[in-house]
Amino acid sequence: MSLTPEIIFKNVEAIAPDWLREQGITALVLDVDNTLTGEDSQRLDASVQAWLGAVRAAGISLTILSNNTARRVRPFAERIGLAFVALACKPLPVGLFAARRRLGVERRQMAVVGDQIFTDRMAAALYGVRCLLVEPRGADKNAGVRFKRRLERRYIQDYYEKGGTLHV
Repeated sequence: MSLTPEIIFKNVEAIAPDWLREQGITALVLDVDNTLTGEDSQRLDASVQAWLGAVRAAGISLTILSNNTARRVRPFAERIGLAFVALACKPLPVGLFAARRRLGVERRQMAVVGDQIFTDRMAAALYGVRCLLVEPRGADKNAGVRFKRRLERRYIQDYYEKGGTLHV
């Protein structure tokens, strides 16, 4: 299992609905912290809200998958009208199994969108689905996450050394 990203986007807004359709992706499983919003934030940027609307309009199904508690995720998910799986235990793929069952799609039709290699990318790899990695939206407050970011640099570097580009 390779942890080197398959593709890296500047942010979620750079993931075009047309591109998703071309890839055969009809469902996205979205991380929250530093993917859709900043860490521990309940605020959603207007650009992310517009992106969510465009993705929905393109017929792409969406759900949230987070390692956070329902107390953290529920208000955010309800505000943007999405179902969610909390306490997902990423990188274990159990949360992805629940999300895929809820979405009613085959693995080849689903992708994970997240900002961390050791949670989002690893869970996607273990479950056998694509991961659309995005650069973090904000600063990491958690010391454990900051430590993992240092370890992620190697895999990010591998991506670029193999000819990968940042999709903006």
